[in-house]
Amino acid sequence: MEILDAILNVDPNYIIIGLLAFFFTLEQLLDNPFSFKKRGTHLLQNILFQIVFFAINLFFISILVYCIEWLNAHEIGLLFLFDIPFWIKLILSVMLFDFATYWLHRASHKVPLLWRLHRVHHSDTTMDSSTTFRFHPIELAIIYQGGNIVAAGIFGLDVTALAFYYFIVYIFFFLEHSNLNYPKWLNTTLGLIFVMPDHHRVHHHQEQFYTDSNFADIFIIWDRIFGTFKLIPTAQMNYGLIEFEEEKKQSFLYLMKSPFINIKRK
Repeated sequence: MEILDAILNVDPNYIIIGLLAFFFTLEQLLDNPFSFKKRGTHLLQNILFQIVFFAINLFFISILVYCIEWLNAHEIGLLFLFDIPFWIKLILSVMLFDFATYWLHRASHKVPLLWRLHRVHHSDTTMDSSTTFRFHPIELAIIYQGGNIVAAGIFGLDVTALAFYYFIVYIFFFLEHSNLNYPKWLNTTLGLIFVMPDHHRVHHHQEQFYTDSNFADIFIIWDRIFGTFKLIPTAQMNYGLIEFEEEKKQSFLYLMKSPFINIKRK
């Protein structure tokens, strides 16, 4: 409990800043699988998304916490039917949050309204660690926070588990998006259970056949079980969406308004 308390008592913004600084620095020092230019401009554009999200989430996070605590107080959800040791319940809760996010993520690729928001993340043609931030704030603050509330109501998950889930998922986000060379053996070891960078790179492939795969954030087992797992060599990757290739369509302002523009998927 002391270790968990120490982790959860750290301001999550410090964790995010630390992870960005660590992975972005490694990208500048080490060999990269993809050669990109204008890294500073790219970093700034993506950080703007995080700043806007942080500002609006100050309001939505209070709603999230209130709703989950209300559900817990009324013992709503499947896990309340069983007497489970704390640490087992915590691990199950992280898995269930990830399971719920898998389905919401999958829906974001199939439901046109959700895709208009989610395509902002897939628009990045030069993916690196800062791509972790390239989400439309409305998608994160409303769609995914709403999904967390629904998951808490179905499974009986609490705020502590959600905070721990986000601590883990942000580590995975930076691992998955960073422009770094990772050992191939990860795919055949840890990659049997967990999402590895090569898995998520497929998800950012320009071709829709590959974009609509590997939806999990932490546990790749969801994709393996439900038939959405794909893997191709890193050398064959081509990031982004064709309809966003123009430089002007990579700007923060354009991407913020893009969900409200009718852009045909190519």
